[in-house]
Amino acid sequence: MSMAGNLRKVTGLSKVGDLRKVARLARRRPRVDLSHPARSPLGSSVVNCVRYRDGVRVPESGDLVDVVQKVRKRGDGFLWLGLHEPTDQEFAGIAELFALHPLAVEDAVEAHQRPKLERYDETLFAVFKTVCYVEHEELTATSEVVNTGEIMVFVGQDFVITVRHGRHGSLGPLREELESAPEQLTKGPAAVLHAVADHVVDDYLSVIDSVQEDIDQVETDVFAANGARVDPGRIYQLKRELLELKRAVVPLSRPLEELATRPIRVVEPEIQAYFRDVSDHLLRAKEQISAFDELLNSILQAHLAQVTVAQNEDMRKITAWAAIVAVPTMVCGVYGMNFDYMPELRWAFGYPLVITVISMACVALYRGFRRNGWL
Repeated sequence: MSMAGNLRKVTGLSKVGDLRKVARLARRRPRVDLSHPARSPLGSSVVNCVRYRDGVRVPESGDLVDVVQKVRKRGDGFLWLGLHEPTDQEFAGIAELFALHPLAVEDAVEAHQRPKLERYDETLFAVFKTVCYVEHEELTATSEVVNTGEIMVFVGQDFVITVRHGRHGSLGPLREELESAPEQLTKGPAAVLHAVADHVVDDYLSVIDSVQEDIDQVETDVFAANGARVDPGRIYQLKRELLELKRAVVPLSRPLEELATRPIRVVEPEIQAYFRDVSDHLLRAKEQISAFDELLNSILQAHLAQVTVAQNEDMRKITAWAAIVAVPTMVCGVYGMNFDYMPELRWAFGYPLVITVISMACVALYRGFRRNGWL
């Protein structure tokens, strides 16, 4: 027997009295082997559950409760349980089994939390905002650029529980990468917490690089010959999406600082050095986001200035043509009055003379406006 079937039963319990009751309920249904690739699904919310000892995956034949008791009795290794968008009922049994704090459980199930780090007795609870760049052929005023999700991590002395929300940010590749370097997993559950934090921050930097390409494209379009015709909605959309990215990155500074500097029971001093490296990467991401925000403000102001200049140029052209048209309008208006005695009214060359004078006046005005840059 393996612990997968029992795990599915535990996640289906709304209330569990003690570990023995969980074990009895779990043995009523067949179990599935857990020694499969990291990305294989297990039930509705359980992604994977693996025990590690000395940094190596250990196949287990008992149920989940027995494995947890075995790990705690021997005092070596730890259990890594991965979940994806569990419901209250699915998570209740696990929360009872690992003695998780109700407030942390509520946050893990409800999601939509800010990045934070909280300590509940012997358990550490961390929340990370994940981001994903949304590919698009052309940036428009309605294009989605950044998509966000969440990863919650419970860290104890002998277990790690990761709860993921959103369609991106899978931890399967991360698990496989850690298993390929078992020396990192030998450092315990805190090593998994560091790997998750490093994975999330690396995604920040990757998304920032992609967003920079969109900003560069908008900047090029704005300062092109017809930059005044660029849709300002594209710039506003980028600022909105950049705000989403900022909400994910900026609040994470304090949790990483605590992990890197303050003594925490489940985080060894050796691991804290790794968190300082992640904090440095996060600082770089924050600086780039701030620079992008200022750059977008400058681009928007430049675009508005271009629109103003273009409008002024249009008004000057309209004014110039109106002045040119005013000459024949005025002369023709004078001769349109029905008076018997008007200059050159009875002269045979009066009409050609008036037309010539009108044409010369219009040409002179045109050349004057052209020379001054109005036309």
